[in-house]
Amino acid sequence: MTVSIPPSIKRFSILGAVCFALGVSSLAGAARSGEQVFNTYCVACHMSGVAGAPKFGNRADWQPRIDKGLDTLLKDAISGIKAMPPKGLCFDCSDDELKLAIEYMIDNSKD
Repeated sequence: MTVSIPPSIKRFSILGAVCFALGVSSLAGAARSGEQVFNTYCVACHMSGVAGAPKFGNRADWQPRIDKGLDTLLKDAISGIKAMPPKGLCFDCSDDELKLAIEYMIDNSKD
């Protein structure tokens, strides 16, 4: 019996495996900039808008989230929201590193 796995599930499975591998290989305890966290963990979803993630550099995607405030964005990033897993799978990221990554994405959103 052959089981057909929908392409969207395959993409999320592959993405999850890649993100997990990146997380395991990261240096725990080393302070990382928002750009470093973005380029290691966030880029996979936020560059292309996977599963509704606000796209890097797209002000229209980010504005409704910006309007909620940085504290809410950070809380959602920590606990996960919609298709985004907790901490975007960056389990060794500190809250400050996540905040820096969020600020990096917001700061690089075009007007």
